[in-house]
Amino acid sequence: MFRWKISSQTEQEHNETALREAKMKELKALIGQLSGRNSLYCSDACLKRYLEARNWNVGKAKKMLEETLKWRSTFKPEEIRWNEVSGEGETGKVYKAGFHDRHGRTVLILRPGLQNTKSLENQMKHLVYLIENAILNLPEDQEQMSWLIDFTDWSMSTSVPIKSARETINILQNHYPERLAVAFLYNPPRIFEAFWKIVKYFIDAKTFVKVKFVYPKNPESVELMSTFFDEENLPTEFGGKALLQYNYEEFSKQMNQDDVKTANFWGLGHSNNNQLHVSNGFSGAEIAPEPIQTHP
Repeated sequence: MFRWKISSQTEQEHNETALREAKMKELKALIGQLSGRNSLYCSDACLKRYLEARNWNVGKAKKMLEETLKWRSTFKPEEIRWNEVSGEGETGKVYKAGFHDRHGRTVLILRPGLQNTKSLENQMKHLVYLIENAILNLPEDQEQMSWLIDFTDWSMSTSVPIKSARETINILQNHYPERLAVAFLYNPPRIFEAFWKIVKYFIDAKTFVKVKFVYPKNPESVELMSTFFDEENLPTEFGGKALLQYNYEEFSKQMNQDDVKTANFWGLGHSNNNQLHVSNGFSGAEIAPEPIQTHP
């Protein structure tokens, strides 16, 4: 009986794999021959993410992918360079952390209380640049990133406008499907609840389950966060032991270095000799400085 169950399960898994491979081939056939950047973007791993985001419905995945390719053709995220968005990064309101989570994923830290500009266009350009950079710095065996959102100094007066939040969600879930592993909202103030009641309606079901609220006095939420992060790496702002220090000058140097890798990957640099191509579509290098460790 036990052997029969194992055999049945194995056969079911084999059938599921075969079905998904067939759907991958179908999606490839539907999108047709691609060239240039679209060809580079639409790797097998990429197609799989779009299928996963649409519950393996080929027609819906095709529509989603076509909308992304159209968006990328106008927004041109691969052409954004740090010098174009560096003004947005002066306060460290969004940046790539110098540590990975327990699964080796790149971590983006968001601190909405440090908002320093009013241009929605520039804010989104900055965010997209950093999402692309996070993907660039994923290890070869990872395709997703983690977000840590710090609500220090957050208030309704400094909060991200609804329009900005909606556009952020739209870009993340519609043009970077299955790139987010988890987003921890750490200790949001009570007043944030009113903001969240509006914003959550813009989030699709697959993204919604990845959003986790963490409160220092709630042992269950703190324990959940500890399954994703080592407290030795985690900044004190998120309940860890590491001292978080954002150095704008140093971060700018790192981004300028990564801009060279980005240009090489997309064939936009002076030389393609160092062109990077791995399973996640980007380089796995980690060049952000590690946080300073402190112990109580």
